[in-house]
Amino acid sequence: MLQNNLILQEDVRPTRADAIKNRELLLKTAQQLFAEHGVENVSMSAIAEAAGVGKGTLYRHFTDKADLCHALLDQEQRELQERTLIRLSEGGDPVEALCWFLAEVAHFVDLNGSMLCVGMGQLEAMGLGHPAHLWWRQTIRALLVQIGRPIDVDYTSDILYVMLDVHVAYFQRKVMAYDSTRIVNGLITTVMQILA
Repeated sequence: MLQNNLILQEDVRPTRADAIKNRELLLKTAQQLFAEHGVENVSMSAIAEAAGVGKGTLYRHFTDKADLCHALLDQEQRELQERTLIRLSEGGDPVEALCWFLAEVAHFVDLNGSMLCVGMGQLEAMGLGHPAHLWWRQTIRALLVQIGRPIDVDYTSDILYVMLDVHVAYFQRKVMAYDSTRIVNGLITTVMQILA
């Protein structure tokens, strides 16, 4: 007979040191190959071969290229969050903080656009509804509230948030041939016009 307080324990064995080392090696190798050849031109097999591990080792850590890209993006996203927390904790003008934050996110999207696009056909793709990006909107909204202008804060947050989407960035960079400076300046100009 089962007791009411029975807790079913998952296998919580610590990850082996060699498994951690292999995972880090795979991430470093993928990052290097993506930088050299472009995300779309690097296969999972090429990553395993360049890292000197078997395909089984690669697939034990990452189910597919999208999973691998998400792992790489996770660290970048954490660093962006840390920079943001530090900047916002310093106080100061919320308009300047908003412009800084939009520039930081635009830079993140520009640098990581190819990885953000991997797996876009999947429901859990790194799009606007993904939890990893929703904090961007929350930050924009919080700063707009601090600014205190008589605007529709939610709708304005959405407008600025959508402008940071990887699809918009792709369109601006590849179709319209805007450089990153023009994109950031356009974001800041838009903010200033909305807040005027």
